[in-house]
Amino acid sequence: MLKQIVFAVMLIVYGVSIAQNGTTSPYSYFGIGEVKFKGTAENRSMGGLNIFSDSIHLNIQNPASAANLRLVNFTSGGSYKYVKQENETASQYASATTLDYLAMGIPMGKFGAIFGILPYTAVGYKLESITDTTNTQYTGTGGMNKVFLAFAYQVIPNFNIGIDANYNFGNIERKSIIAEEGLLLGTRKNEKGDLLGFNFNFGAEYKTMISEDLQLTTSATYSPATKFEVQRVQNITSVLISSTGVVIPIDDREERLDDIEVTFPSQLTIGAGIGSPKKWFIGGQYTNSKTSNYDDPTLNFGSVEFIDANKFRIGGFFIPRYTSFTNYWYRAIYRLGVRYEETGINLRGEDINEYGISFGIGLPIGRLFSNVNVGFELGSKGTTKNGLVKENFFNTFISLSLNDKWFEKRYID
Repeated sequence: MLKQIVFAVMLIVYGVSIAQNGTTSPYSYFGIGEVKFKGTAENRSMGGLNIFSDSIHLNIQNPASAANLRLVNFTSGGSYKYVKQENETASQYASATTLDYLAMGIPMGKFGAIFGILPYTAVGYKLESITDTTNTQYTGTGGMNKVFLAFAYQVIPNFNIGIDANYNFGNIERKSIIAEEGLLLGTRKNEKGDLLGFNFNFGAEYKTMISEDLQLTTSATYSPATKFEVQRVQNITSVLISSTGVVIPIDDREERLDDIEVTFPSQLTIGAGIGSPKKWFIGGQYTNSKTSNYDDPTLNFGSVEFIDANKFRIGGFFIPRYTSFTNYWYRAIYRLGVRYEETGINLRGEDINEYGISFGIGLPIGRLFSNVNVGFELGSKGTTKNGLVKENFFNTFISLSLNDKWFEKRYID
């Protein structure tokens, strides 16, 4: 039954996943958009922690974890974000619903494989700049998506290594409309960029029992710097703006711009945790992104500066009694985590940072340890200083993790 569900869902959501607009943040104006979280709802419920992995859940952040799988696993997750955006004088509310990932893991003895699709970056903003003589409106939509294939190998019983290859694709559309006082016509500039490129991610994981009940887990991942090719088309249109704000195009001119390369920075993540198998776990991790090396020759960011970014996460889970047959809630997984992230953007002299606290629960369903995972997060991003925007958000995320046996040897047909 799982096979039919998997293939049907993959066909349905493939088109949806590459067409959605996954953010409403004004900070997605910078670079190639807001970098999306690469991980499952289970990870997000623990502050984004990616250290822990087991035999029945996918960990798509560390490719080395695929060697732990013992059952075929299909997982899919989505989220809803409700955010209050405010500056020193005004506030507004916005929301976004997204499909966050779709992936499948297959065990192969000492080997393991995971493949899937997820959003990589998202662009979605509406900005306005008003001076004494000029009104300029900026809008942006789109983003990049990632199709990935990961392989892992168990070098020794406690040590796994892995690599994933990613094909990144998508498009970003940026529009600006400039209306000057005293002029009948305004100017609309529309630039579309198709982005594509490959990148790789390397991972390692080590587990060892340090006592009869306690297990130590360490992990590391590294993503080298990547160059994305951008194919650009620009359209410049003279427009008439009515008194009700309707934009009426008068004439336009389209031209093909030179292709460029955008350099996306490298990233290193290390972490460690301790726990009692099938009972509890707590850990922490640190990520460093060389965001100062970001290079995009097409955009003039003005007062923005890209700096190296650091991320800190602490989280864990607790299972009251996973073998309980009398109390369903004893077999549930309770998760909690906190995170603090530097986005790598310094705007008007202010660092744009983000923090959040999350919690969630994993609910067992069916046979073979399948489960539904639900999580929530409260957090904040940005600041209201120097005319900037602060975002206070509430995230809800949910995932379905299904397990099955596909490669059993039958002795009786």
